[in-house]
Amino acid sequence: MRKMRFGIRAKIMIGYAFIIFCLTLSFVLVNQQLAAMQRDRNYVIEHDFAVNRESNLLEKYVMDMENGQRGYLLTGEVKYLEPYSTGQTKWRDSFNQLRELTSDAPVQEKNLIALKESIENWLIQTGGTLPTMRNGLENEGYFNFTFFITHQNILDIRSQLSRFRSIEMGFVKERAAHLDAQNEKLTNSLFVMLGVVLIFSLLAALVISRSIVGTIKQVTKSIMKLSSMKRDRSKRIHVTMNDEVKDLADATNALLESQEEIEWQQRKLTEVVHMLQGISDLETLGTSFIRKAAELFGASFGVFYIRSVHEAKAGMMRLASYAAMEESAEAGKPFFHLGEGLIGQCAIEKRIVHLTHVPETYIRLKSGLGSASAQSVLIVPIIHNQEVIAIMELASFNKFTSLQLSLMDDILEVLGTIVHSVQTRVEVERLLREYQAMTEELQSQQEELHLTNEQLEERNRYADERSRELEYMKVSFEEHAIQLELSSRYKSEFLANMSHELRTPLNSILILSQMLLENNSKTLTHDEQEYARVIHSSGNDLLLLINDILDLSKVEAGKLDIHIGELRADWLPELLLSQFEKVAEQRKLTFRIEMDAQVPKIFYTDEQRLSQIIKNLLSNAFKFTHEGYVHVEFRMCSVEQIVELLPSAMHMQVMAISVKDTGIGIPTDKQEVIFEPFLQADGTTNRRYGGTGLGLSISRELARLLGGCIQMQSVEGEGSTFTLYVPSLPPLIGGTNATHKEVAAATTNSISDYFIRENGEIISALEDGNSNRFKDRKVLVVDDDVRNVFALCNAFEQEGIIVSVAQNGQECLELLAKDPSIELILMDIMMPVMDGYEAMRLIRKDNHYADVPIIALTAKAMKQDREICLQAGASDYISKPLHMSQLLSLMLVWLSK
Repeated sequence: MRKMRFGIRAKIMIGYAFIIFCLTLSFVLVNQQLAAMQRDRNYVIEHDFAVNRESNLLEKYVMDMENGQRGYLLTGEVKYLEPYSTGQTKWRDSFNQLRELTSDAPVQEKNLIALKESIENWLIQTGGTLPTMRNGLENEGYFNFTFFITHQNILDIRSQLSRFRSIEMGFVKERAAHLDAQNEKLTNSLFVMLGVVLIFSLLAALVISRSIVGTIKQVTKSIMKLSSMKRDRSKRIHVTMNDEVKDLADATNALLESQEEIEWQQRKLTEVVHMLQGISDLETLGTSFIRKAAELFGASFGVFYIRSVHEAKAGMMRLASYAAMEESAEAGKPFFHLGEGLIGQCAIEKRIVHLTHVPETYIRLKSGLGSASAQSVLIVPIIHNQEVIAIMELASFNKFTSLQLSLMDDILEVLGTIVHSVQTRVEVERLLREYQAMTEELQSQQEELHLTNEQLEERNRYADERSRELEYMKVSFEEHAIQLELSSRYKSEFLANMSHELRTPLNSILILSQMLLENNSKTLTHDEQEYARVIHSSGNDLLLLINDILDLSKVEAGKLDIHIGELRADWLPELLLSQFEKVAEQRKLTFRIEMDAQVPKIFYTDEQRLSQIIKNLLSNAFKFTHEGYVHVEFRMCSVEQIVELLPSAMHMQVMAISVKDTGIGIPTDKQEVIFEPFLQADGTTNRRYGGTGLGLSISRELARLLGGCIQMQSVEGEGSTFTLYVPSLPPLIGGTNATHKEVAAATTNSISDYFIRENGEIISALEDGNSNRFKDRKVLVVDDDVRNVFALCNAFEQEGIIVSVAQNGQECLELLAKDPSIELILMDIMMPVMDGYEAMRLIRKDNHYADVPIIALTAKAMKQDREICLQAGASDYISKPLHMSQLLSLMLVWLSK
C-alpha cells in the first residue's frame, strides 16, 4: 500500500490555518469594539452637527426678522417684509428640531423654553404683525419704541443662543473624552492579542520548520555530490521521499538541463565568433555566416542581405544565400527598398519576424530526393548603433525551437559589431587604395610640373570638359523650362475646368435667388425672402472662394492687376463696422476699431486689394476667436520701423493696420507654414475649423504687390496679431497696370460696356425699367446644364422674351435651320457632342446668320477665353455666374444694334 503523502505544503498550511484562526478571532473582537466606537463617533458627528446647524438657522431667522422689520420701518418698502415673513414662519421649525435633538438633556430643554419665551415676548412687544408695522410707519413713538425694544431683546436672544451652544460644546467634549478612553482600551487590547498570536505563531513555525529541514538536508547532500563531479551535468538527483523535496529535486534537475543548454549556447556562440574572425570582405562574411546559421538552426534555405544604396534609394541588397535554386529566385530577390515586403519592413521596424503558418506556395525546399514546403520562416535584423545594417532570412522543414531563438538573440548581440567591423575594414581598404592612387597621381603630377605645355594641354582639356558640362546643364535647364511651361499650362487648364464646374451650378443659384430677392409681388413671406437672401449671399461667398483660388494662380503666374488710386482712409472704420459688426454680435465678441490721428485722410494704394487683405485678416480673427475681442488699429509707422521692414519705402508714408484677437493662437512650430497655400495649422480630416488655407497666402502676395508686407505675432491659447504694412505709393503709378491681370475684369472691358456707357437711349431705357423692352424678342439659349436653362428661361419669360433651348451645338444648328427669325443667341462653351466654339464657327459660315448677335457664356473665366470666343465668332463675352441685370443690359445693347 502506497504511503500517504504528507508534504511540506500540508505542514505549512496547518501552521498558517492556526495563525489565521488566531487572527480571525482577534479581528472579530477588534471589529466589535470598532463598531461600538463608530456608533459613538457617528452620533457625535451627526447629532452635534445637526444641533449646531439648527441653532445657527434659528439665529439667522431671528436676525432676518429684525433686519426686515428695521428695513421696512426705515424705508417703507414692501420688499423688506419678505425676510421678516420667512423668518416668522420658519423659526419655530428650527426651535422644534432643536428641542427634539436635545430631549435627552434637561438643561438644554430648559434653555430652549426660555429662548422661545424671549423670542415670543420680543414679537409681542414690537407688534409682531404686518398691520401693526404698517401703522407704525406713521407713529414716531411706535417707531422709536420698536427700535429700542428690538435692540435689547435681540441681544438677549443672541446671549441665550450663545449659552446654549456653550453647554452643547461641553457635551461634545464629554463624548470626545469617552471616545478617547475607548480608543485607548482598544489599543491595549490589540497589543495583548498581538503578543498572544506572536507566541503561538513562533511555536507553530518551530515545529513545522523542524519537520521540513530534515528532508531538505537529503537534497543538499545530493547537490554537494553533483558539485564534486567536475561539472558533469549528465548526473541527476534521485529522491525517494513523496513530498515537496522530490519536487525540489526535479526542479534542480531542470536547472541542470537549463545550465546544459546555456553552456551549449555559449559554445555555439564561441564557434560563430571564432569562425567570423579574420574575415576581411563582406561576401565571405555573408557566405560563411549563412552556412553556419543553416547548420545551427536546422535551416534548409537561407538568404543574407546587407544594407546598400540602389538607384539613389536605401534598401537591403542580397549578399549571399544557402541552398538557393533558380526556381527560388523570387524568394531571394536581389534588392528590397525600405518598407518593401517583409525584408524591407523588418529593416524599418528592427524586430524579428517569425512565420509559423507558411502557405505551401510560399517556398519549396528541394533536395535530390524530392521537395517539400517550408514549415517555418525566420527573418532576423542585424543591428549596430540602433540601425539595421543586415538581414538574414531562414526557412526550415521544422519549427524553430525556443532554444534556437535564444541562441539567435545571443548571436545578434555580437554579429552587428562583427558586420560593422568588416564594413569598416572594407571601407578603410577602399580609402587606402584611393589614397595610394591619389598619391601616385600627385607624384606623377609633381614630376610633370616643369612641363608647361603639358599643363596648358591639361587646362584646355579641362576647359573642354567644363564646356561640355555647361552645354549639358543648358540642355537640362531648357528641358526643365519646357516641363515648367507644360506644368503651368496643365495647371491653367485644371483651374479653367474647375472654374467651369463650380460656376455652372453657381450660375443658376445666383440667378434664381436674385429673382426671388427682386420679386416685388407679395407671394413670398418674410422668411422666404430671408431664405433667398441667404442663398444669394452663400452663392456670392462661394464665388469669392473661386476667385481666391484663381487669384492664387494669377499671383503665382504674375498676371494680377494692381490699380493705384486715391483711398479715403477715414472711411475704412465705417466700412469694416458695416461688414463685421453683425458677425461680432453673433459670436458675442467685442469689436473695436481705432484710427490714429496721424493717419492721413487720403492714402494712395489699390483700395480693392487693401480691403481684400483686411477682410481676410478679420475673417480669420473672427473664425478662430470664441471669446474676448477683435481689435483693428490704424497707425503710421516711424522711420525706424520703415527702415527695418520696408527699406525700399523709406521715403514714403507707411501705414500699419493691425488685427489683434484673443483667439486660439498659433503653435510656434506652425507659424512658418500658415502663409503657404493650402496649408493650415490643423490640416487633419477631423479638424475643428474649415477653410482652404488660401486667405493668408493671397494676402501676403497682395501685400507684396502693394509694396508692403505682413508680420505676425502669436501665442498659442492667448491670441494672434497680424499687422499689414503698406506704403502710400505715388498717384502716377496708378496710371500703369502691374503685370498681373484679373480674369473676372474681362467682362467689364467688353465692347457692350462701351455701348452702355455711350448710348444714352439705352441707359434711359434700363433706368426706366421698361417692361416692354424685350417683349416678343426671340432668343436661343444653348446650354447643356438644365439648371442654367431653367433659371434663364424663368428670368427671360418674365421679360416677355420668346425662348428656344438647345442642349448642344448640333441642336443649335438644327433649331436655326427651322426658325431663321431668332434675333440673339446665348452660347455656352463647354457642351457635349459639339462645343460652343465649333457651333459659333459654323454659324458664322452661313451668310444668313452673319449678323445675328452671339453672346458667349462660359464658366471657365480664364485670361485667354474672351479672345478665343471673339475669334470663334462671338459678338460679346460674359462669364458665369451671371448677374441678370448685367446680362439683360448686354442683350439690350445687341438687340438695339
